Amino acid sequence: MSDNDPIERAQALDRLRALARAGRIAEAEAACQRILSQWPGEPLATRWSAQRAAQRGDHALALSLLATLLAQRPDDVEVAMELAMLHLQADCPTDATQILESVLSRAPDHPHVWLLLGEVRENLGHEVGALKAWHQAVTRAQQRRQWVDQDSTPPHLLAAVLHAIEVVRTGRAALWRTAYDDVRAQFGAEALRRVDRAVSAHLDEWQATPASPHQRPRFFYMPDLPAEPYLDPSLQPWAPALLAAFPAIREEALRVFAEDGGFDDFVQLREGGRMRDFVDGTGPSPAWEALFFWRHGQRYDSTHQRCPTTSAVLESIELCRVADEAPEICFSVLKPGTTILPHHGVTNTRSVMHLPLLVPPDCALNVLGAGEHHWREGELMLFDDTFRHEAWNRSAGTRIILLMDCWNPHLTDVEKLAIQQLIETIGGLHRAARAGEGR
Repeated sequence: MSDNDPIERAQALDRLRALARAGRIAEAEAACQRILSQWPGEPLATRWSAQRAAQRGDHALALSLLATLLAQRPDDVEVAMELAMLHLQADCPTDATQILESVLSRAPDHPHVWLLLGEVRENLGHEVGALKAWHQAVTRAQQRRQWVDQDSTPPHLLAAVLHAIEVVRTGRAALWRTAYDDVRAQFGAEALRRVDRAVSAHLDEWQATPASPHQRPRFFYMPDLPAEPYLDPSLQPWAPALLAAFPAIREEALRVFAEDGGFDDFVQLREGGRMRDFVDGTGPSPAWEALFFWRHGQRYDSTHQRCPTTSAVLESIELCRVADEAPEICFSVLKPGTTILPHHGVTNTRSVMHLPLLVPPDCALNVLGAGEHHWREGELMLFDDTFRHEAWNRSAGTRIILLMDCWNPHLTDVEKLAIQQLIETIGGLHRAARAGEGR
């Protein structure tokens, strides 16, 4: 057989494994040497040989073998982990850090690598660096529904995961302050002055209550933005493109609504709540329904396929993109005789754009303290939903609008980037807190 015969190679590796499991180490070492002689650099045999060298105390050989293998396979996460662990055993944590950071720069979606990097940084006394690494570890794992409880956490990682979650939970302020450090390094502190003040206020270092009693963001407030309940839609540079597509978007909305005979419950989809907590009315069956293009930043491909023109327009404009949070865009339906009860939005860094598509008489949005806005088909409307607001359809017909969140138009591009990173960090903190509480 040739040296490249895959069957012969697989059989040789199977024999190596079997000998190692049986504890026949001398024979396993001989088999390993034959494999490496015939297939130089074979990954499994090289790793096994490195492990044996380390067990004999020959760390120099083990490091040399794994370093050579990693140079040939720079994206092999398991090899990188083993080499980093060897450097730790050799009391070389700086070398371990460089290896872990290098592999994560190319392949960041490996929670167990972030977990180890956090441990190394903590041992080096880099508390903020450890906090950031553990935040990445916990967030990425829980996005996969891992490390959310004891059953979803490997036993050998449980203690380390619990420690990481506790550090992330208690390190809130430090993580907030450093969430967008790379943006600061690139653009300077002055470009982020308003964001820094907002973070300081959120951490209760100074009082930043909105002047209007009707404006009460449920989560994050940026005090230096203009306090405008209604905003000029033309402040969004992409508004003309959205408006120009009104006839085609309207046609698609009416078609899919007719095909479906109605959409799903908006509140249960969006808020995780109950319809009666958000909706009331005098109609025969008051309802607030939606067909989503995006929800919590997740793309609904089926809707995009059914509404290709609307999809193309949305893909062509700037969207407020925040992982697991935004954009949120849908065809929003108010059934006859439906009232959306007064409520506040989460943050004034986001605005809400409406493109009315089907509007019967006596339909309006009311922003408390700023008055009513009566939708007109094909006329854009932009508002700050952190002001307490309500909406109604008091007619016998159905109201349909394209509803989309978007960046507050008074934010700079640098501020948008910083806020995106900040909110994504905060989302990870919240997930870590929920996981820690549930253990």
